[in-house]
Amino acid sequence: MQTTVLDRVEPVADGTVSLVLRGADGPLAPWEPGAHVDLALPNWLTRQYSLCGDPADRGSYRVAVRHDRLSRGGSEYIHLFLRTGRTMEVSLPRNNFPLLPAPEYLFVAGGIGITPMVSMLAAAVESGAVATLVYVGRSLVTMPFAGELRAAYGDRVRVYATEEHGRPDFAALAAALNPQALVYCCGPMSMLDAAEAVFPAQRLHIERFQPTVRQFAPNQPFEVHCVRSGKTVPVAAEESMLDALNHAGCRVSSGCREGVCGSCEITVVDGEPEHRDDIGAPPGRMYCCVSRALSGRLVVDL
Repeated sequence: MQTTVLDRVEPVADGTVSLVLRGADGPLAPWEPGAHVDLALPNWLTRQYSLCGDPADRGSYRVAVRHDRLSRGGSEYIHLFLRTGRTMEVSLPRNNFPLLPAPEYLFVAGGIGITPMVSMLAAAVESGAVATLVYVGRSLVTMPFAGELRAAYGDRVRVYATEEHGRPDFAALAAALNPQALVYCCGPMSMLDAAEAVFPAQRLHIERFQPTVRQFAPNQPFEVHCVRSGKTVPVAAEESMLDALNHAGCRVSSGCREGVCGSCEITVVDGEPEHRDDIGAPPGRMYCCVSRALSGRLVVDL
């Protein structure tokens, strides 16, 4: 974790504020467009936010937080109680949504899904690629960074305030797509479903805030052997692997507990995991907040 000081809280749209976190002990860890961090809040909650500042600025991180009416305590605390000057712990950046090289990009953002796109668009333009941002929201006053992005990038940014202009035609965007273009999409589930229906899967990159609803076989008990501690931990059918490990003293950090943030990644030495996450665990890794085992025993590097 890195220690930061909350330097500024700035409204960037109705219901959304930007937090600027300054490194308390010198430069902060480097990051690339698409990365996010875990923010440890003073009310003992940890939440994940995409970095939306300038990767070249090693002195501070910027995130944006929308006040969720169904808040589980994170966004509500930030909007109502968090004040400048507060010391806060921030994780090292993780990137499950990296910007891959391409001659052309189409970025599609919905609402607070604009946050990872801010640095992605800047990087794409700086690389000399053709880049277009399609930004969708209910109204202009609720859309963070809309004015800032249009001022910086002009016609590259197409803003759709649905109360006035309706929704963009994704099928038309897909039909006009350059065969070499990559599509990056972040926003509400309905937008992501619409994007998956029309854009070629091999060129579409999606970041989800909520897990996809899927069906799995009924949970079965299994055991986890931790090679560094020497402990063997039973995992009951009704508990998660993450909870079982933590209760046994094999501490694993966690954030979303829904398989979308990647903070609980562990290394698998032996056995067959059942991957239930929405990130796509790399070979030899798994996200133990939601994933389980297809074999009766897993061996992990803990």
